[in-house]
Amino acid sequence: MTEARPINSVVLVKQVPDTHNLSGEVMTKEGTMNRGALEAIFNPEDLNALEMALEIKGRHGGTVTVITMGPPKAANILRESLFRGADKVILLTDRKFAGADTLATSYALMCAVRKLGQFDLILAGRQAIDGDTAQVGPQTAEKLGIPQITYAETIIDISPTHITAERALDSGSEIVRCTLPCLLTVVGSANTPRPASVRRQMARKLSAAPGEYAALRTKWPEFETDEALEAFLAEHDLKIPVWTADDIGATEGSIGLAGSPTQVHKINFVVLEGGESKTIAPTPEGIKEMIAELVHEYIVG
Repeated sequence: MTEARPINSVVLVKQVPDTHNLSGEVMTKEGTMNRGALEAIFNPEDLNALEMALEIKGRHGGTVTVITMGPPKAANILRESLFRGADKVILLTDRKFAGADTLATSYALMCAVRKLGQFDLILAGRQAIDGDTAQVGPQTAEKLGIPQITYAETIIDISPTHITAERALDSGSEIVRCTLPCLLTVVGSANTPRPASVRRQMARKLSAAPGEYAALRTKWPEFETDEALEAFLAEHDLKIPVWTADDIGATEGSIGLAGSPTQVHKINFVVLEGGESKTIAPTPEGIKEMIAELVHEYIVG
């Protein structure tokens, strides 16, 4: 292992609807998702990216900064990032960002990273479960003009100028070496994300009762006014730094709907219907007959 040096990492994360519980009740007549009907969670592979950044910090030193773009309630996953060990968090939120596709999202993230200044690594989950495009990470790297390693599973070595990583591919694995700074998209098999630390929560003087904190992690409480929200955050030491489109110097024509050329041409609802069925006798002869039929139909080889 090359001699360690401080590595400053930026982690791109997203709050997403829990699509594992997707049902007809959460789809609108237009075929779009009613996100308010689903629980909001930390995108799973973004947690793997955060864990990888924290492991790098543990071995080499440096800092971990987490950025997300979303509505104000997306600050929940930033607080969770702090409780897991991140040093700094930033929320990109502005009505001008609304309706962004991957192109507009990656542009806003690029602007935010440039505003942060010098960095060694950017890490992001391979893809978000609400879109499954796997485009935001690579597009952000392209806009920053830095190389990228996608499907990263293991960091083998980091030197002052290079990183060596193993990629997890459908056909096997691949070891690549890349110059720094660079961007990595991280797969779910990379690690097991650590839980939030109670010690860090206490260090941030979180005065909410355990039941109240559990509610905060899953569903942000409703506040009648912005002043009530601000008072609640100040009371619990949970205020998160916020950057707007103007703060990051974003061009309005490149963000939100104006910067999103993606158009949904058509949406099809998949309906699963029962088909032909066949009963197999629970005997060695019945199993042998089933296997022979599957081989004959080229279903198995």
